[in-house]
Amino acid sequence: MSHVAVPEYLHRTVLLDEAVDALSMVDARCDGIFVDGTFGRGGHSRRILERLSAKGRLIAFDKDPQAVAVAQKLAQDDSRFVIVHDSFATLDVQLAALNIEKIDGVLLDLGVSSPQVDEAERGFSFRADGPLDMRMDTTRGMAASEWLATATQENLEKVIRDYGEERFAFQIAKAIVARRAVEPLVSTRDFAALVASAVKTREKGKDPATRTFQAVRIFINQELEELEAGLNQAYERLAPFGRLVVISFHSLEDRIVKRFMADKANVPQPHRRLPVRAVDLPSPLMKLLGRVKPSEEEIAANPRSRSAVMRCAMRLAPGGAHE
Repeated sequence: MSHVAVPEYLHRTVLLDEAVDALSMVDARCDGIFVDGTFGRGGHSRRILERLSAKGRLIAFDKDPQAVAVAQKLAQDDSRFVIVHDSFATLDVQLAALNIEKIDGVLLDLGVSSPQVDEAERGFSFRADGPLDMRMDTTRGMAASEWLATATQENLEKVIRDYGEERFAFQIAKAIVARRAVEPLVSTRDFAALVASAVKTREKGKDPATRTFQAVRIFINQELEELEAGLNQAYERLAPFGRLVVISFHSLEDRIVKRFMADKANVPQPHRRLPVRAVDLPSPLMKLLGRVKPSEEEIAANPRSRSAVMRCAMRLAPGGAHE
C-alpha cells in the first residue's frame, strides 16, 4: 500500500504521537473506524493509517480546498481513507451518508495550519501583505474584507472583544468605521496598521494586531460554533470506550473543550441525605483521560506548538462501566 509524500512546504504536526496514542489504537482496536476532523496536511491521518489494519477505516474532514486536494491524493492510494470537503460540524450527516453508525475515536486539531498562515494570499497573517480573506474554505462564505465593510460598529466591537479578548475593542471598531468611510480595508498590512494605531499599549513580544486578527478569523469561520456542534456530534457517534481527543491553541477553544468533557464526566448527584441506592445513582457519560502539553523539545523544534493543549476523554458504556 503506497503513501503520498508530504508536500514540499513545511508543516509540523503538533503532538503527533501523543494524539494518535490517545486514540487508544491498540491491537483490539486497529480495525476500528476513526475520524480526523481536521486533516490539515495529513500528519495525524497518516499516522492513524499506519496503525490501522486492512479492515480499519479513517474518515477525514477539512474545509480548506488545498488541504482537500492533498487528502484526495492519499485517498486514491488508500481505500481505507475517505476525505470530506466540509467542516467536522457536519460529522453526523456525513457519517450517515457513509452508512456508519458508531466510531471508535475522533481527533480534532483546531485552529489554522502552518500553510494557511504562511501563504499571504489567504489573509490569515499580518506579517505578510495579502488580501483580507481569512476564510478556511475559499469556495464559500464572506471574506473578512466584506464583513469589515458592512458590520455595525457595535458588532465589530463585540466580535473583537469576545473572540479576541481585546481590551481596546471599542477603539479598534471605531477606527474601522472611520477608515471605511474614506476607503475600504482590503489588505492585511493595511488592517494591521489601522489596528496598531488604535491600540494604546502593546503586550511584550506580541504584535498589536494579533488579538484582532484572531477574533476576525474565528468569527468569519464560525470556529467556536462549529466546535460546539462537532463535540456534541462526536460524542453521540462514539462507541462505548471510544476516545475523543482535542488539540486547541487558545483559551476560548480550550475552555469549550474542557467544559464539554467535564460536563460529560461529572453528573449531578442527589443530596447525600436522600435515601437513594448506589445502583440508582446517575452514572458519568465520559471518563477524563488527562491534559497534555508539548514537550520542551517539541516547542524548541516548532515554536508554534507552544500554546497547544490536548485533552482526551473516553465514552463510557451504559451504566458508567469502564473498559
